[in-house]
Amino acid sequence: MIVQHNITAMNANRMLGMTTGSLSKSTEKLSSGYRINRAADDAAGLTISEKMRKQIRGLDQASTNAEDGVSAVQTAEGALTEVHSMLQRMNELAVQASNGTNSQDDRKAIQDEISQLTTEIDRVAETTKFNETYLLKGDDGQKTINLKAHDAGLKGTLTENGDGTATFTMAELQDGDTVSIGGKNYTIGSSVADAKALLVNADAGKTNTYKIGDKTYKVDENGAVTDSNGNSLYVKTEKGATAATAFSVGVELTTDANFTNDKGVATNNTAVTLDNLKNYVSGGVTVSNGTLTKVAMTDDKSLDGTATADGIDDNDSSVITKKMAYKLAANELLAANQIGDTEGSAKVGLGTDVDTAVSATNGTGVFKIQLGQTKVANTLSFNLHVGSDADMTNKIQIDIETMNSSYLGVKGLNVADDSGKAATYAIDAIADAVAKVSEQRSALGAVQNRLEHTIDNLDNVVENTTSAESRIRDTDMAEEMVNYSKNSILQQAGQSMLAQANQANQGVLSLLQ
Repeated sequence: MIVQHNITAMNANRMLGMTTGSLSKSTEKLSSGYRINRAADDAAGLTISEKMRKQIRGLDQASTNAEDGVSAVQTAEGALTEVHSMLQRMNELAVQASNGTNSQDDRKAIQDEISQLTTEIDRVAETTKFNETYLLKGDDGQKTINLKAHDAGLKGTLTENGDGTATFTMAELQDGDTVSIGGKNYTIGSSVADAKALLVNADAGKTNTYKIGDKTYKVDENGAVTDSNGNSLYVKTEKGATAATAFSVGVELTTDANFTNDKGVATNNTAVTLDNLKNYVSGGVTVSNGTLTKVAMTDDKSLDGTATADGIDDNDSSVITKKMAYKLAANELLAANQIGDTEGSAKVGLGTDVDTAVSATNGTGVFKIQLGQTKVANTLSFNLHVGSDADMTNKIQIDIETMNSSYLGVKGLNVADDSGKAATYAIDAIADAVAKVSEQRSALGAVQNRLEHTIDNLDNVVENTTSAESRIRDTDMAEEMVNYSKNSILQQAGQSMLAQANQANQGVLSLLQ
């Protein structure tokens, strides 16, 4: 027997210490709810868990970011709803002002309301904000934008060229056509030259029949003229004349080829030619070739009385030449494209040259339009970060244009003219503005739908990642209670055994008595 070392007690003490340590860890896990409370508990598990925690908390904030984005988009879209409402009212007023039953005072009253609505659109654009960010007034700096081209209600094809210009090709006009320009109906009359152009030599072996006024003539391939019965026509010369009478518009025609001159000799009369027939064509005279009929206009003076042809019939101002119609169309195209043009850039030119003005003598029916322009603030752009990583694909960009009256093309809109034409053209400008607001609202709606899906996905990832992190880090309470109960029993047993081991060496004392 030995007394210096109580191996049994040492062993019991060591085992008791281990049990106490295990019991302490179980108590810690049960009280904290975590399986890993320090790196020593599970070094690899701690590393994985912390990465997951970073992702979870980042995604939670990303979801909040997306929700904030939805709120901002809803704020902007809500304001644009009112802008839409105001534009619809402006359209209603423009249609009303276009009606010919309105007096000048009526249109002025309508203009007053339109002006107020335009001002309110600007105010909404200037003041709508979310978290101190103005949503509809654009960003710093300015840009110049082109307005949409308008055709002034004319029949034809309008094509925007993509370079700040547009081409309008008017429907081809023919003599006798009725065309509406600027709300007024015109009849395309024929110039004297156009009417004369119907008179031509017949093809080889054929005869053309023409009606000039109430007379009918036939012309062969050589330009010889006969009456409706095929009898050659001549200028009548009185018997006894010294020479054949030359053709003039007032002379009498005859089918006699000869006359007797002052010497009693049969002499040839002057034959009527195609060029002579053309002399019958003057203002007001109707010419027909059996297929086309043209009424030559009387155009010897301008509207102000000046003895200059102006392409407008002197007796009926609703009868005009084709080229005059093209000039009037150019004027209306310019008026329609000047709406909202705050920079004064709108022009209408001839053919492919915007700098060549269309006149009453050079029109072709093809017009080059330089679009109106306006200066607006730069597009507002901001990004929503909807991920937990520093990846640029986690950015969702939102772009919002400056939704004021300048950008919408209705700044300075005027319907208070005396004819209603300005209001008619304003309808097209307002329609463009409605389309712009619709486009912006559609873009915002698309972003909002995307963000809602983004939020759903982020929340789903957070849920699943949290579940995975929980399996690594959280305590299985049932399992740990089993360990706790075991260690508690072992601790009590260890304490008892240690007490017994400490008493084991007491037997040595009996040997010393």
